[in-house]
Amino acid sequence: MTLKRKVLLIIIDGQPWRSSRRLNGNLEGWVQSGQARVWKMRSVLPSISASCYASIHTGVTPQVHGVVSNEALFRLKERDIFSQVKAAGGVTGAVTHSFWSIFFNRAPWDQIRDIEYDDPEGPISHGRFHTMAGSDGYNHTTPSDADLYATLSMLIERHKIDYGIYHSCTLDSMGHRVGHDCVAMDYACAKMDVALAHFLPIWLKAGYEVAVTADHGQTDRGHHGGRQDEQQDVAFYWFGGGKGPGEDVVLDQLALAPTLLARMGAEIPDTMQAAPFLSAD
Repeated sequence: MTLKRKVLLIIIDGQPWRSSRRLNGNLEGWVQSGQARVWKMRSVLPSISASCYASIHTGVTPQVHGVVSNEALFRLKERDIFSQVKAAGGVTGAVTHSFWSIFFNRAPWDQIRDIEYDDPEGPISHGRFHTMAGSDGYNHTTPSDADLYATLSMLIERHKIDYGIYHSCTLDSMGHRVGHDCVAMDYACAKMDVALAHFLPIWLKAGYEVAVTADHGQTDRGHHGGRQDEQQDVAFYWFGGGKGPGEDVVLDQLALAPTLLARMGAEIPDTMQAAPFLSAD
């Protein structure tokens, strides 16, 4: 099988729908100009980070894959985007939190062994991971988002990846500390959007279709995990082709994996039951 397209998935952890549409001036500018589309997407439950990561990539619920909290960390058995792209002969890359390495590459996590990973035979061909070790209320310990975007761009240039994923916890950490109704969070969202602005044109010029979304939302008190629009609803920006639903349709997070696989032309496993929301052609 030969892949039809290259795709990047950008996950901005913890940015709710209402913050995205209000503060992402760069992303919204692409939408306003007609060069990108945006829909509301609803996360799985619990709307906890690890649960959402696992569901985003496998297309199954937390009740099926078993990642029901941030403490449930193990190598998942379900087929996922990485495995399907590799089965189609593609090259994969990840610049993410270490949870992604545990779920989709190998477990247990070894910080020295796994912080950088290069193995053409592995599920993740080329990985650069971070842990946020030591994070607390005073120190977020999140890497610079501009550096992480540059690292993903390096993997693209150096290894010609067909599918790549970026994931940053900056806004999620900020939200837990200050909530989403304050000057500090307005500024943090704007800075994230500015950092992304410099790299999107590079990726599009390199021939990638790009999805930008979040794993879950967050309340003004900095909470997520439960069943509430503020905690579950996120924006899904799409820089690519394919016929999609009406702009008022709320997308199912479980449909993200099969949608990206369909766009790339990789096989969608039977475990992914949600229908793709973008056409394959």
